[in-house]
Amino acid sequence: MKIVVIGGSGLIGSQLVRQLRERGHEVTAASPSSGVNTLTGEGLAAALAGAETVVDVSNSPSFADGPVMEFFTVSTKNLLAAEAAAGVRHHVALSVVGADRLLDSGYMRAKVAQEGLIASGPTPYTILRATQFFEFLAAIVDAGTADGTARLTSAKLQPVAASDVVAALREVALASPANRMVEIAGPEARGLDDLGRQLGRTVVTDDMARYFGALLDDSSLTPGANPMVGATPLAAWLEARQ
Repeated sequence: MKIVVIGGSGLIGSQLVRQLRERGHEVTAASPSSGVNTLTGEGLAAALAGAETVVDVSNSPSFADGPVMEFFTVSTKNLLAAEAAAGVRHHVALSVVGADRLLDSGYMRAKVAQEGLIASGPTPYTILRATQFFEFLAAIVDAGTADGTARLTSAKLQPVAASDVVAALREVALASPANRMVEIAGPEARGLDDLGRQLGRTVVTDDMARYFGALLDDSSLTPGANPMVGATPLAAWLEARQ
């Protein structure tokens, strides 16, 4: 099967490309560095020629409200149009658990707009919504830190290892289109304040502390019923990193 991975040089994309190639598939790792730019349309037609599946794990270079909305809407429109022209049979996209519940965040609004374009577009699709990656927890905690102390909510997150997200994307990409959203989360739901302490930070619990502009509760960033569940606990991931 020929599969094109948009964002194929990033954290998720590079691992996905490798795993799909190891399983014998013809995989194109598409990114601006390889001459494929979804925002301008450059190189899309050539990259998608003969492809059966496209997996979009690209991300906006800016998280500011205007640029991030432009990136996800323009890029997705360009990609869907190129897929229709090429006869692509499955569009897979990576999104965020709870995006539609955190519309105070410009990034989440942009992801919801992307999801809507995909769902109403011409290509059969599967959207995989993932919780926050272990790899980004330190940056999340640091965003709430001032003068060495992190003020973090006790609202629960259910973070997941990037490697488990890659494994889920691989299986989704090789399956038939679901024409719906599916979710993946890690094996443990814990307060963000507790996660910060496990990372070794000095933490003050503050349930009015915002998460990138949004207030959280226990349902904001945790999955619904019957998600896919990653195999890697945070403690094991941290031990491996050390």
